[in-house]
Amino acid sequence: QVQLVESGGGLVQAGGSLGLSCVVSGRTLGTYTVGWFRQAPGKERDFVAGINWSGGRTGYADSVKGRFTISRDNAKNTVYLQMNSLKPEDTAVYCCAARFLGDYSSTSGYYDNWGQGTQITVSS
Repeated sequence: QVQLVESGGGLVQAGGSLGLSCVVSGRTLGTYTVGWFRQAPGKERDFVAGINWSGGRTGYADSVKGRFTISRDNAKNTVYLQMNSLKPEDTAVYCCAARFLGDYSSTSGYYDNWGQGTQITVSS
């Protein structure tokens, strides 16, 4: 088991940028694949971005492609999500999730370790 803690959430105007961090502790991050998900009020949890354990493969939801970038620094046990050109519809609680080895997946049930989440609010 690992513990995941997100940070970097907040309030930003449309068109602005925010960067999220997901710090993984308890095991070596370099052996875990990580995904970012988000959930808006009254909506289902949606996949945002994923990165495999080596960092060699990344993937994005169509809604964020070209605006968000996922990366990782295994030496710092941290996965990042840089969000640019934010839109009001990006408003949600953002969570990171991890799974031992393997490739990333857009399915939330694939991951067995979750953080508590951080709120992102984009004002128009």
